[in-house]
Amino acid sequence: MKTRIKEYRARFNLTQEQLAKHVGVRRETIVFLEKGEYNPSLKLAAKVARALNTTIDNLFILDDKDLE
Repeated sequence: MKTRIKEYRARFNLTQEQLAKHVGVRRETIVFLEKGEYNPSLKLAAKVARALNTTIDNLFILDDKDLE
């Protein structure tokens, strides 16, 4: 899964650590999310989207292979 987390973080001048604290996870979780190496729960995806003032659909991009 691809994400636009890094792009949105840059808009708000947030570090990975700051975003992580805001949504209640470790910085490493944000790193893995940004790299597309971790599929978040719906709750975490919603928290990250809310923190970045966007929607889940704008933040997370699913390929057809992600749906298999």
